[in-house]
Amino acid sequence: MKIASRLNKISTYLLTEINSKKQKLIDEGKDVIDLCFGAPDYATSAHIVAAMHRAIDDPSTHKYPPYMGIKEYRKSAADWMKRRFEVEVDSDTEVIASIGSKEAIHNLYLAFVEPGDYVLIPDPGYPTYRTSTILLGAEYYPMPLLAENGFLPNLLDIPTEVAQKATLLWVNYPHNPTGAVTSLEFFTELVEFGKKYEILICHDHAYSEITYGSYASPSILQVPGAKDIAIEFHSCSKSYNMAGWRVGFVTGNKTAIKSLGKVKSNIDSGVFEAIQRAAVAGFATPKADLQQLMSVYQERGNVIVNGLRYLGWPLKPPKATLYVWAPVPLGYTSTEFAALLLDKCMIFVAPGNVYGEAGEGFFRIALTVPKEQMQKAIERMEVNGIYYNKKN
Repeated sequence: MKIASRLNKISTYLLTEINSKKQKLIDEGKDVIDLCFGAPDYATSAHIVAAMHRAIDDPSTHKYPPYMGIKEYRKSAADWMKRRFEVEVDSDTEVIASIGSKEAIHNLYLAFVEPGDYVLIPDPGYPTYRTSTILLGAEYYPMPLLAENGFLPNLLDIPTEVAQKATLLWVNYPHNPTGAVTSLEFFTELVEFGKKYEILICHDHAYSEITYGSYASPSILQVPGAKDIAIEFHSCSKSYNMAGWRVGFVTGNKTAIKSLGKVKSNIDSGVFEAIQRAAVAGFATPKADLQQLMSVYQERGNVIVNGLRYLGWPLKPPKATLYVWAPVPLGYTSTEFAALLLDKCMIFVAPGNVYGEAGEGFFRIALTVPKEQMQKAIERMEVNGIYYNKKN
């Protein structure tokens, strides 16, 4: 049979390959500490599960849902944007339900990207931005995110001829994989850049609620005039421990929302209505419950940061996300160091270069296992003589 040539331009999704290696070791009886995957390890809250049970028991949810999402869900998402960011969005024209974020990200390409177009993507960044560009026959232009610039892209470094051919620009703050955060001042620059070159600015806000201390992540839609040129992707996966439920929403520019809806109506049949009703309950989660969960992630981050500091790493605690982004010791590539941790310590981490060329020299640790496991990982590194300033 003939396989489409576009598949030769991409590899199997990174986390699929890594998970296969991890599972092989587990099947061999090895005690593997998985610090690779950003999948929340806590159960979905009881009030969300209860709402799902009630919805499933209602036969009216068993039919095909509206493509844009049920009215109750879109209204609830709009109300949440108002409460959380003081942003007004029209639930009828500026909100669409999504099957998580990953599906909506790729479907947006089908609405806006043609062969020969440029897509501006963060480097390092979520791999789907890159692979979707390739699958559409377009060109991606990596925007390097460097530590000395706070892991923010320098818009002035983007060549004019590239910007003029670009249709989408992706940003993601709080950022995966670096954990970097940003401000409304940067978003204002971004909106101005998008308007200047008529580029749709896409803010992937999957980690909007995973923040620590006094920091609160802003929405790009808080910038005056942002809805003229920007949309924002939200997901219940991380905020409400609903990763497997596959539900989220996209909001912002009404032309972009309408175009995304046109694609989705031809490709999928929407989100199961019972799940949408459960997500409505998620949006109503008490702030105290969210803060309690964030305190758990923050404590885990402190265990990793303090442990790696003890081993010589120059690190600061993250302000947001489920990750610690750390440099590899001198003399190692990202892949080599990740392999060393696996071979010597049975610790799985993600090598930074899989998120883009600018990720080389780093590795990512996910805060999605109990702190006892994280402390155990640090102890294994110490026992095996793995220090930041020492070549093994």
